[in-house]
Amino acid sequence: MKRTIFYSILMFALLGLQACGPVIVSHRLADPPPPWFYPHRVEAVRYVFFPEISIYYDLSTRTYVYLDGGVWVRRRELPNQYRATDLNRYRYERVHNYYDDNIQRYHQENNANRGRSNKTVTRRSN
Repeated sequence: MKRTIFYSILMFALLGLQACGPVIVSHRLADPPPPWFYPHRVEAVRYVFFPEISIYYDLSTRTYVYLDGGVWVRRRELPNQYRATDLNRYRYERVHNYYDDNIQRYHQENNANRGRSNKTVTRRSN
């Protein structure tokens, strides 16, 4: 009788622990993602791009990547002109299927002509 009670309590305890859900273990507990990034979400991307300010954020190294004087730099903080801005208000895009360290190549292939029209306009003459 005591064994049955013990095993039933043990079974309920194990079922209760299983119902808690997955536990995420991270080696970067002291370095959480930035506050603008949606928490409690697993992302399979390395870079996030802010098109309005043309800045990338590297989720793996926790650094901002941006063009400064014609050179791509990696910094832990935003440039001076954007430090007071709230990135929660900016739209960002996830950069899928690109995991290389050289973001300049990706930017030239995908975002270099953003905001400009490459179409030639033909006007009809009357």
